[in-house]
Amino acid sequence: MFLRLLSDVRWRTASPRWRSLSSSRHMTTSAAEPPPISLPAQAQVVICGGGIVGTSIAYHLSKLGWKDIVLLEQGRLAAGSTRFCAGIVSTVRHLSIELKMADYSNKLYEQLEQETGIKTGVQIHERTSISHVMVQKGCVTGVETDRGQIECQYFVNCAGQWAYELGLSSEEPVSIPLHGCEHFYLLTRPLKKPLESNTPTIVDPDGRIYIRGWQGGILSGGFEKNPKPIFTEGRNQLEIQNLHEDWDHFEPLLSSLLRRMPRLEALEIMQLVNCPESFTPDMRCIMGESPTVQGYFVLAGMNSAGTSFGGGAGKYLAEWMVNGCPSENVWPLDLKRFGALQSSRTFLRHRVMEVMPLIYDLKVPRWDFQTGRQLRTSPLYDRLDAQGARWMEKHGFERPKYFVPPGKDLLALDQSKTFYKPDWFDIVGSEVKCCKEAVCVIDMSSFTKFEISSTGDQALEFLQYLFSNDLDVPVGHIVHTGMLNEEGGYENDCSIARLNKRSFFMISPTDQQVHCWAWLKKHMPNDSNLLLEDVTWKYTALNLIGPRAVDVLSELSYVPMTPEHFPSLFCKEMSVGYANGIRVMSMTHTGEPGFMLYIPIEYALHVYNELMNVGQKYGIRNAGYYALRSLRIEKFFAFWGQDLDTFTTPLECGREFRVKLDKGTDFIGRDALMQQKQDGVCKRFTMFILEDHDTDLDLWPWWGEPIYRNGHYVGKTTSSAYSYTLERHVCLGFVQNFDEETREVLLVTPDFINRGEYEIDIAGQRFQAKAKLYPFSSLFTQRRRKDEMELSGYHGK
Repeated sequence: MFLRLLSDVRWRTASPRWRSLSSSRHMTTSAAEPPPISLPAQAQVVICGGGIVGTSIAYHLSKLGWKDIVLLEQGRLAAGSTRFCAGIVSTVRHLSIELKMADYSNKLYEQLEQETGIKTGVQIHERTSISHVMVQKGCVTGVETDRGQIECQYFVNCAGQWAYELGLSSEEPVSIPLHGCEHFYLLTRPLKKPLESNTPTIVDPDGRIYIRGWQGGILSGGFEKNPKPIFTEGRNQLEIQNLHEDWDHFEPLLSSLLRRMPRLEALEIMQLVNCPESFTPDMRCIMGESPTVQGYFVLAGMNSAGTSFGGGAGKYLAEWMVNGCPSENVWPLDLKRFGALQSSRTFLRHRVMEVMPLIYDLKVPRWDFQTGRQLRTSPLYDRLDAQGARWMEKHGFERPKYFVPPGKDLLALDQSKTFYKPDWFDIVGSEVKCCKEAVCVIDMSSFTKFEISSTGDQALEFLQYLFSNDLDVPVGHIVHTGMLNEEGGYENDCSIARLNKRSFFMISPTDQQVHCWAWLKKHMPNDSNLLLEDVTWKYTALNLIGPRAVDVLSELSYVPMTPEHFPSLFCKEMSVGYANGIRVMSMTHTGEPGFMLYIPIEYALHVYNELMNVGQKYGIRNAGYYALRSLRIEKFFAFWGQDLDTFTTPLECGREFRVKLDKGTDFIGRDALMQQKQDGVCKRFTMFILEDHDTDLDLWPWWGEPIYRNGHYVGKTTSSAYSYTLERHVCLGFVQNFDEETREVLLVTPDFINRGEYEIDIAGQRFQAKAKLYPFSSLFTQRRRKDEMELSGYHGK
């Protein structure tokens, strides 16, 4: 069946009749068409969409053993964007998971050309439209079509251009943020000397075009700087049709083509194809289960790369449905990375106008989207902005990167795009220095915050089962813990404070808001007295970092804040200035001394002003997330979504001490961790200090650099930052052990790590690195310009 689709795509692209068939005036239904086969009353899975991804999911579900599968297509099979796609299969991708999907797809297509007689148990019904998905008690129960109802356990939205509208039409709306843009490519008649079928595809990012052979001629399109979004008001067409030609709009791409291949000027152009393609807010496709409806899966928003990804994406989603999780980490593509806030039609229209040109732009480190900004802001946004804050966006939330001092060239810093030493280097260095020697304030309001409570012991029992560390601690204590899956991998990494015997306060990374909520709700008993509340918007979070933080807070609270009176990892509600009910926690997420203040939003401005006023004599200043990143990386702190993922266990990243394996308490992932403890680990989280790297002249490591041990590849970096304390670059990453002959994965022991000679490859140049399994001790404080005895007299001068 999947073979049938691919053959159909090739025929439509290659046949001389393709041009006439693609024209809207020829899209008529034959009078001799046989009557449709009646729909089944029920199925295990209903898939909406007969394009390349929908058929790929059906194909892979069948291969995994599921038989009762129905695929519904509102028009004809492959009548969506698959029909009009340029047919380019490329394995050159930015993300590791995208590369794996594309590589698998490429191999699958070659295999399918040789496969015959595949029996799938899949039913395909064309010209069948779905009006909505039926939901009861948060679970899929069936679909309503124009030809009747089908009961089902699982529904997969592969509706492409229509996925957004279809998601909102369900009884329980599902947010699928994507938007259509016009996409152009031209077809020429054959060259005098026709191109051979094995002519390579050309991608010219500078010219923003791609070129491939087509029936002895040329097929060439691209991604212009001024895309044309469409269907913002929705759409009703059953099938995607070729839109109107727009030669004026295509002219810059045509000029690029002629500059690249001047002899094509005399070639006869056969047709300019204008077809809609759907794009997502971050240039990555959308896949996974809905956070609000169990059994509702999505695979859409392919960003004009459906041919490249279709096979691999269908494979991973099918695994997700059958096994409960895919065989690779797909978090960068997970639907739950978005919230409902990214589904505004205006937001999507503006964002895709920025996203589409970025497909061929050079991706510099730490670049930020310019559209859809100031969507979620802290109450302190205007105050911080006036003090020179430069902003980054995370899950729609504005967060300060760093603060530009008065007199600096603001424009130059805003346009700093480089793989080398950035313009903000000295600014961030001064913020880090202040964090270590005086006191800084970082607005961290974007962190996800939940409260879990119950009338009895249900909250504790629930959290004990869901989290790997022991939460049965005295009131006021804070526990760092992982939320694991059945394989022992991290679904979340968070901090939990016990507010009282029946109430807990949970702090998670910013982009975990939807994913973590869905995981908690999925595992909550239906008939319990548990109360789960998202309180992210209720609290402004200020991180008060530095040795003088205790002095500032002591003056404002009239309460001793020394370690004797306020021990590490402790939470207490107290007054700060005139504001009451401030949750003060003795932690900073960096390993530096200080406190986190969770402030009811109505008090945020007052508390911030008081901190800055009292803190003047202690050298207080604002700092941003770049300083925070440098501090946490030099302390060897792993971060979920970058260093930790669903395939990383606590034993692999040196966090066994945060797991209650010896408590006799059951929790999700315990069996897997017990087995891994017995067998040993095959990768270890490791810290690398670059030894011969010139910060001023050499390319910087950003993330994803290959790691070599004794000349052999053993892994790649997951995070990196310049350590202003060590005056060296620090990279974090996982080291594996491969048999040099068979490439078999072997165990990784501390001895294996410590006895190796390491290099980090940065853009083809290898730099020597020192590997460490534990953070560097305070011996490196000798690199500081002032010793601890001088700190008492420091006033930020």
